[in-house]
Amino acid sequence: MGEAREKALAAREAATALALADTAQRDDALRAMARALRDHADAIVEANGLDMAAARKGGTKESLLDRLALDAGRVDAMADALVALTELPDPLNRVQLERDLPNGLHLKRVSVPLGVVAVVYEARPNVTADAAGICLKAGNAVVLRGGSMARHSNKAIVGILQDAAAAAGLPVGCIQGIESTDRSETDELMGLHGIVDVLVPRGGAGLIQHCVECAKVPVIETGTGNCHVYVHGSADLERALDIVLNAKCRRYGVCNAAETLLVDARVADAFLPRALEALSQRGVVLHTDEYASDIAAAAGVPFALATVQDWETEYLAPEIAVRVVSDLHQAIGHINRYSTKHSEAIVATDQAAIDDFCAQVDAAAVYVNTSTAFTDGGEFGLGAEIGISTQKLHVRGPFALEALTTYKYIVASDGAVRP
Repeated sequence: MGEAREKALAAREAATALALADTAQRDDALRAMARALRDHADAIVEANGLDMAAARKGGTKESLLDRLALDAGRVDAMADALVALTELPDPLNRVQLERDLPNGLHLKRVSVPLGVVAVVYEARPNVTADAAGICLKAGNAVVLRGGSMARHSNKAIVGILQDAAAAAGLPVGCIQGIESTDRSETDELMGLHGIVDVLVPRGGAGLIQHCVECAKVPVIETGTGNCHVYVHGSADLERALDIVLNAKCRRYGVCNAAETLLVDARVADAFLPRALEALSQRGVVLHTDEYASDIAAAAGVPFALATVQDWETEYLAPEIAVRVVSDLHQAIGHINRYSTKHSEAIVATDQAAIDDFCAQVDAAAVYVNTSTAFTDGGEFGLGAEIGISTQKLHVRGPFALEALTTYKYIVASDGAVRP
């Protein structure tokens, strides 16, 4: 028996008992887990230092190092996210529907846990705490399969969370972490039909595609983020500049960072010189179409001529593609062709253009005069999330508490039998 099967079976056994834990028990455990993270912050940061040293030695790019890095502040933020979950309503045992039927049945639909949730993710050790917390809040046992780059960090965090949850009275085994770095363990985990109820991959396109193609258990796809900001001809250009810089430069290695800037031809000459210069000053490499290249050259800003590959690329780095479009229709067409259906933004004052953009752009989150940086559960008021789902079943957008529940029907009568 491989490690993945062994730990998934332990989680399966714990899931039954965990589903019976009431709101207070689960919230007390989350608070205990948060305290434990803070109490052991030095040990977590020390373990993370081993991962960071190995990653730097291996030539890992800065954007991925930023995802991997933990310090006291980030550990504290992980703890805060767990506490924030306790302040949210319990997603379980909610009566979603209740009615008396003409056939004498009393029908009630009630929210219940999914059961065992497996989360496969890459070099973001904060996901370890987020995923464990959100799964427990929703009454699910969790099997965590983090990337090898963060193996020391993940091992430390999982151990701390396991001990705290068990000490708070939750069933032993409700948090499981796969320690082996052998990729065969991931494949085994994805094949545990009947043991694992749902698999959530969180990471790059390669990881997600592998899970979607190879898993034998249901997969909820958390997508990559080839996100766009479109500056419409009616835009307030000062506002547009602030939004573009925030969407691109706030953090380069996150899935809601803007990767392509689309600018209406009506305002390109007025907007792009300042925008390209501001981006370049922040160290962002510009991949520009011919129109934008001419503007960059005139402004003395370095650039590289964009190719189709740039329109398709999620850089996760200080790089951005820039295209000048003729109108709203062309902007929407570009987005719907190249977007990964994550987060898309329009900057405009023309309400008709805004309405058309919102209606026609196919994405989990569509922003109006707002940076794409807000696409996460914390900013939407949904609590910590495992990722951002870009699919349409069974959840879309921030993968938060309600997405980790299902429901069952409870049917009662005074002895009804069907004729």
